[in-house]
Amino acid sequence: MLNFFHDLLVAMFSTAAGFTASGIVSNVYRLIVGKAANDGKLMHTAHVGVMVIAGPSVMFENAMTSLREKSCSMATFWLSVAVSGYWSLAIGLIIMEFAIYFAHR
Repeated sequence: MLNFFHDLLVAMFSTAAGFTASGIVSNVYRLIVGKAANDGKLMHTAHVGVMVIAGPSVMFENAMTSLREKSCSMATFWLSVAVSGYWSLAIGLIIMEFAIYFAHR
């Protein structure tokens, strides 16, 4: 039973780490680029590359905006939250893997 709680804590911590990294990357990208994105092939490639990490934060923000404006159903909102959470978990696990690797070097 103790292993279950340990695994659950690691999953929750990884999700929080992934969502935090997503928010940081998303906000730094918005500060640097602003609204003038997608001017040329290089900017489009950079945008896609940044959205791989910033995606969960952007997806959750868009879901919240749609829910406030009543332009999506509750099921759509919770599906978006679940996908965002799972995406954050994946990013967080990658961050944890790098942290463990560099801690033991």
